[in-house]
Amino acid sequence: MAEKIIQSLKGVSETLLMTLYVRARESQRADGMIKDKQAVAMVNQLECDFSRLRMQRHDEIAVIMRMKKFDSHVRDFLVRNPEAVVIHIGCGLDTRFERVDNGRAGWFDMDMTDVMELRSKLISNESNRYHALATSVFETGWFEEVDRYKPRPFMFIAEGVLPYFEEAQVKSLVLNLRGHFPGSELVCDAHTPFVIWADNLQLAYAKVKARLH
Repeated sequence: MAEKIIQSLKGVSETLLMTLYVRARESQRADGMIKDKQAVAMVNQLECDFSRLRMQRHDEIAVIMRMKKFDSHVRDFLVRNPEAVVIHIGCGLDTRFERVDNGRAGWFDMDMTDVMELRSKLISNESNRYHALATSVFETGWFEEVDRYKPRPFMFIAEGVLPYFEEAQVKSLVLNLRGHFPGSELVCDAHTPFVIWADNLQLAYAKVKARLH
């Protein structure tokens, strides 16, 4: 038996394990809405008590539907702009590049250093069009790395990321992206106050030290 990979994610970074587990569980259902073999493999590889991260069924369905909707947005964008560049903010252990790649687009997966280090142990992306950025999206040093692809069209996607941060941080980020990448598209999700309250209860129950704002 292969040795388990130890993970030590904390705070917001730890929440990626919840969505990973949802994708793995859904993939193993006979009537599952997705089939993500990589998610199943990653869950089996990681040393983690996933049982405490399990969501209620309606929340699992919401996560999968959100994932499919984001995939659809990216595919539509790449139909309109086949050689565009996509920057996946807070990519976690998602395999979106493999799901939506059109063989021509450039791709950046971005997350914190601890996440990207874990990701490199679990996911191997064999493509000269794929790049990994180990940084906070709120820093601006990564702009230079992406700048070299101008004037190609840019799409930024942030799935299940921005609600974890304060309004001032998110506003500053959006304004920075607009100013530095004019004409680009941003796809993100937002929550109502009730959903924030309900999701924070779920995070507290799972003993995850992260909260939505």
